[in-house]
Amino acid sequence: MKLAVYPVLILFLTLLACTSTPLVDKSSPEKSNGMVVTANPEATEAGMKIIRAGGSAIDAAIAIEATLSLVEPQSSGLAGGAFLLHYDAETKSLSSYDGRETAPAAINPKQFLNEEGERIPYFEAKNSGLSTGVPGVLAMLQMAHTEHGIMKWSSLFEHAENLAINGFEISPRLHGMISRFARFMPKTAEQGPNDAFRYLYNEEGEPLAIGHVLKNPEYAQSLKIIANDPNEFYTGDIAQKIADMVQQAPRAGTLTKEDISRYKAIKREALCQPYRDMNICGVPPASSWVAVGQIMGLLNQGPGFSSAGSNDPMNWAMFVEAQRLAYADRDKYVADTAFVSVPLAGMLNETYLRERARQLSSDKAIENSVAGDPWQFESSEAVQVGIDATDDTPGTTHFVVVDQAGDVVSMTATVESVFGSTRMVGGMFLNNELTDFSWQPVDSDGIEIANAIEPGKRPRSSMSPTIVLDKNKNFVMATGSPGGNNIIAYVAKSLVGVLDWNLSPAEAAALPNIVGRGDKIRAEKDKASPELVEALKSFGHNVDNSRGENSGLSIIYKHPDGRLEGGADPRREGVVGSL
Repeated sequence: MKLAVYPVLILFLTLLACTSTPLVDKSSPEKSNGMVVTANPEATEAGMKIIRAGGSAIDAAIAIEATLSLVEPQSSGLAGGAFLLHYDAETKSLSSYDGRETAPAAINPKQFLNEEGERIPYFEAKNSGLSTGVPGVLAMLQMAHTEHGIMKWSSLFEHAENLAINGFEISPRLHGMISRFARFMPKTAEQGPNDAFRYLYNEEGEPLAIGHVLKNPEYAQSLKIIANDPNEFYTGDIAQKIADMVQQAPRAGTLTKEDISRYKAIKREALCQPYRDMNICGVPPASSWVAVGQIMGLLNQGPGFSSAGSNDPMNWAMFVEAQRLAYADRDKYVADTAFVSVPLAGMLNETYLRERARQLSSDKAIENSVAGDPWQFESSEAVQVGIDATDDTPGTTHFVVVDQAGDVVSMTATVESVFGSTRMVGGMFLNNELTDFSWQPVDSDGIEIANAIEPGKRPRSSMSPTIVLDKNKNFVMATGSPGGNNIIAYVAKSLVGVLDWNLSPAEAAALPNIVGRGDKIRAEKDKASPELVEALKSFGHNVDNSRGENSGLSIIYKHPDGRLEGGADPRREGVVGSL
């Protein structure tokens, strides 16, 4: 069968602040025995080929990510990291896989500060060897495939390899990214390794045009090596080349081949939060999914939404207030649990959330949203941590898969910022994930920050792949998004839109993005109506409605009759594939 895509409302938006996205079909309302939703048509087709052939959701995820690494290099890649949530329909069980990058053993905790202790410019840190952590996505996918794969590992890279050899067309979004970030790309050896500039710009230094057929034979060769033996990525020639590239001047990093060879993906127990008569589940830290769980738990304990759904500004105000409380806790407490004690049980404790929800009011905004004390609901002793203000720049992708057996994957992957570190090895962009750490080790009071840089540590992430189950542990919904810190708000919006406001996945994805973190509310320009913005201001919010808030939600919802319905965010180039 061929890839099926279906039209919904077409929305004209900007790429970040300036680049338009193409008109694409975004949803599938038909009954289906399998479905794939990604941010790129080639990636959706790669996944659908596997599903049509009887492969598992994990098999499809591998083919999808290998393709995204090529056609969406600004967002994710095999030299980056990821979190994956898997649902086994037969056992009705969830598994969480952590492929987050790790810091080198010889990392300097103050490497992003100058001699005066001040932060170096962001792009100097990003476009450098200082920013690259040990890639984790491939080890994670290999672990998941060992447990849930059906097809041979070596067969899962064919679509991506063929595209790399024969070429793929530069999409409007990729062209926009190349154009927008041209001034940040190293162009000379003095500025740093310039492989990315030579790859993405023509001989005159101009961005490759929309429709230009781009080939990547080096990536095809890397895929051959990985398909034959994924361990070669971590112990062979690719690992040595990554280490050599990271250690190049200027601003050389300390990553070694030994750091890479020591990397281990981790399987963890999923976190779940009761909501209505369902369970909303996600991945543990270093992911920040616990904040998504908190938002939904606070809404569960709060005054409740009116029946007007997304048409009632006060429903939005309540949603924003829950975000502010959850972000305050997340920003203070969440980090890699191998290095820092995180009060996860307390943060999702029903009594704690009920107490926090008392701050939610239908009359006025919370004057100052601060972190609570979830430690009182933990059995372990409280750990004092400083106030964090870690940056988290969007350069991420998300996709969801349901296979013919009903197994589900919700996966978010990243190279951190746009085009990662801009350094390339084997046709792949290296991540700049280490800039997701707090650049300052302590706060203004001298208290150590939970997300401070440490050797071997995984930087905190906002990636929040999510799966919803009903009371009988049957699959209901899978969702997730790119978007840096704002991922938490975007994912929660999709859950509220579908589960509370009775919208389709496509309609939920198309809702305005309104992010409540701290004391300023960011409302999506040209999407949040003037009436909604004014209502939020009247409620007491300080609203900034000049932001792009460029989400990239991919959603699949299973109706009670078994019908699968998918939705891709209209802000990007995603499509829904359906059997």
